[in-house]
Amino acid sequence: MPQTFTKSERLCSKKTLAELFKKGSATVGTFYLFPFRVLHLPAPESSPESNVLLPAIVITVPKRIFKRAVDRNLIRRRVREAYRLNKHLFDQQKTLPGQSRPGYIAFLYTAKQIISFEEIEKGMKLAIAKM
Repeated sequence: MPQTFTKSERLCSKKTLAELFKKGSATVGTFYLFPFRVLHLPAPESSPESNVLLPAIVITVPKRIFKRAVDRNLIRRRVREAYRLNKHLFDQQKTLPGQSRPGYIAFLYTAKQIISFEEIEKGMKLAIAKM
């Protein structure tokens, strides 16, 4: 699998984003794994994206903690690169019966400071393995 990050892997739909971030939704799965809070939503069966192997993702970094855009962009680039290098782990996972693969994922950066790429990548590997 080529290590690319294509447009189809980016979550851009306002409707899907609203559904993913809706508070108290029973369909959204969530867990914390340093340095991320991960929200995931199964792909709808009727959508054309349901046969795509990789989920669409969005990466958010809080403006409240990181005031400068350059800091937020640095973190976003590191998270995106960690995902790009480790997304092949989704293919190696076996889905249990009754458990669906996530179609949409949001990675919310929760650390209070800028951490190294190695730590971000370690957290990303664990998050992908947990899904």
